[in-house]
Amino acid sequence: MKTRDRILECALQLFNSQGEPNVSTLEIANELGISPGNLYYHFHGKEPLIHGLFDRFEEALIPLLDPPLEVRLEAEDYWLFLHLIVERMAQYRFLFQDLSNLTGRLPKLARGMRSLINALKRTLAALLASLKRQGLVLSETQALGQLVEQITLTLMFSLDYQRVLGREGDVGIVVYQVMMLVAPHLEVQARAAAEELAVRYLEG
Repeated sequence: MKTRDRILECALQLFNSQGEPNVSTLEIANELGISPGNLYYHFHGKEPLIHGLFDRFEEALIPLLDPPLEVRLEAEDYWLFLHLIVERMAQYRFLFQDLSNLTGRLPKLARGMRSLINALKRTLAALLASLKRQGLVLSETQALGQLVEQITLTLMFSLDYQRVLGREGDVGIVVYQVMMLVAPHLEVQARAAAEELAVRYLEG
């Protein structure tokens, strides 16, 4: 693995476990066993490191925000799609541990995060519209618009909420929470199937 990639991997692990504000570039260099000058050669400070990790996160998430809407997906495919999104967010969970302050400090990151959130919301809206066309979602468009907001908030902050409560961030819990938000909007059989699957996610 190239030194630049090793630095990013190490920074990601330390940021996730200790919180980004609590980790210095010196600590990252020490953890890797390289000189601070070597790290500085690749990243001129912590800000470029954060941007580098956000770029990786964006690269991992973007393909999931372009699902094949013209293809009729099985219900389980929608929940798998959701699970994959939560997994990507969990891999870069430091970004969401202090999102307001982080984006306040780094305007470029704020712009990238807003763009990604808007893309996520468009994808969620498109998926719900697809389910509605199939007759699986019964709610009206306005209610679905609010549902998209609720899902987005849950995706963005549920892992950190678990951390505040002293728990290890559990991807299954986030998927369960989102499924239970969607379930009341589904027709009877689809709702029963979603609730049954949601419980399996909760049980791990």
